Amino acid sequence: MTHTTTQQPARRTSAAVVPVLAFAGIVVAVMQTLLVPVIKDLPKLLGTAPSNATWVLTSTLLAGAVATPIMGRLGDLFGKRRMLLTSLSVMVVGSLIAGFTSDLLVMIAGRALQGFAMGAIPLGIGLMRDMLPREKLGSAMALMSSSIGVGGGLALPLAALVAQHADWHSLFFLAAGLGVVSIVLTVVAVPESPMRAEGTFDVLGAIGLSAGLVLFLLPITKGSDWGWSSGTTLGLFAASAVVLVLWGVMELRVKAPLVDLRTTVRRSVLFTNLASIMVGVSFYVVSLVLPQLLQLPKATGYGLGQSMVVAGLCVAPLGLTMMFTAPVYARISAKYGPKVTLILGMLIIGIGYGAGLGLMSAAWQTIVIAVVLGAGIGLAYSSLPALIVGSVPASETGAANGLNTLMRSIGTSVSSAVIGMVLANTANDVGGVAVPTMHGFRVSFMIATGAVAVGLVMALFLPRQRQANKPQLLASSAEDAALERAHEVLGGFRGRVLNTDGDPVARAKVTLIDRRGRQAGATLSGEDGSYTLAVPAQGAYVLAARAAGHGPLASSATHSGDDRPVDLDLALPGETVPA
Repeated sequence: MTHTTTQQPARRTSAAVVPVLAFAGIVVAVMQTLLVPVIKDLPKLLGTAPSNATWVLTSTLLAGAVATPIMGRLGDLFGKRRMLLTSLSVMVVGSLIAGFTSDLLVMIAGRALQGFAMGAIPLGIGLMRDMLPREKLGSAMALMSSSIGVGGGLALPLAALVAQHADWHSLFFLAAGLGVVSIVLTVVAVPESPMRAEGTFDVLGAIGLSAGLVLFLLPITKGSDWGWSSGTTLGLFAASAVVLVLWGVMELRVKAPLVDLRTTVRRSVLFTNLASIMVGVSFYVVSLVLPQLLQLPKATGYGLGQSMVVAGLCVAPLGLTMMFTAPVYARISAKYGPKVTLILGMLIIGIGYGAGLGLMSAAWQTIVIAVVLGAGIGLAYSSLPALIVGSVPASETGAANGLNTLMRSIGTSVSSAVIGMVLANTANDVGGVAVPTMHGFRVSFMIATGAVAVGLVMALFLPRQRQANKPQLLASSAEDAALERAHEVLGGFRGRVLNTDGDPVARAKVTLIDRRGRQAGATLSGEDGSYTLAVPAQGAYVLAARAAGHGPLASSATHSGDDRPVDLDLALPGETVPA
């Protein structure tokens, strides 16, 4: 995937950028748990069968999964702030549509538009990477990444309060209002990023990925209703495999793919994404189990008999703790690196679920579980964008984080399907009503513990940081990003762009071309004419330089694969300096 920057300098960012972007992330995350307090009443409210009512939740999930990588790529191409505002605007429209209807099909359409906003989270991470100084970037990305859990956790008590004391449509009007506030704050406080990727939008790639994801996630979310061994479920899984394989083959042949699969198979990116799926699985289990346990009547012998609002308040510390772990993550990661922080977070999650097996007999115990799990999930979620950003070029941040967010969504989807199946199969029939059992709750916690264990193994395969006391990936500009990657990959080319008089040429575009004639990297020279370019692999390259008022230059150079960067001076116009 080719990449570059625009020719305009980045604007000075205000102190409001981080809280405004984090607020946007929280707002879009609210959409996932907005209807949790009224799930059991949806068939009656919409006048339909329970199997049809579940589409109100499924549509949001599918739309979010499809939109996340697509909006990330569009943000890289056309501006992350622009696409962030687009995502929020679509969410507001969807909220208003849902707020004015009780018709099932219209409601599904509105909820799908709400889910479209999930792309705002990787876009926000990309904006932070492009604009913030490196000393602030770690904690900022941690907060943005955690906003998924923060929004979901905080939405539960608020939605429960609204649903208990007002018409349920008020939930959608509240979501629309939050979306409008977020749009206004973004317009006022967040500048556009100067980073751009070159190339065009891969329409066929977007269609192929969307089709593959829908075919994969649909049987996951509806498998319990259709039957896991039914022809429909197995047929959709088979179709998704075929579509995604064909999509992958096509993406490898496209010059500017929607997802750079060569980047995603790098060890650091691959195992981060695999670990993300497991973290997503573990996160959603607590959201499914604790509210039900708290609201079950005491007559069951294990239910805690709490109201809808109290149950939401008991689970709310999950999101609050995730929010407060962002600065803690920044300190730990600065000293030991995001890999260590991810491992620590998953260990804490495992401890939380392990302890939770024996802490389900009182409301205060569920609060303890929520706090411990919130700390672990917060550390794990905070580490993921740092690991991704440190492994991809600056101009691919949106698409790469979009894919990582998608991996987390797949994890939550799998978790929802599996835990729903477990709770249904272990439920007791009481007067024709399926009542979850304590055995089902404990099995769910054990599944979460197993998912964390698998994720921990994946994290151990992540490459070791070269310097434990150096924050990885923290780049605040195109030049810094290239310099970081030059140190972390195989070294690279560095030098100065000079004119015929020997004076430096600022903001000259320097392009790295591999032996097949494909662009392998690009950057702009600094004010002193200096440039740095990472080398993706050892071998022969051509360095091409171009600047306004000067003739183009191409110079051959070879990188031998050692850690010592190859010094290369370029002269403009038309003079080639040997490597």
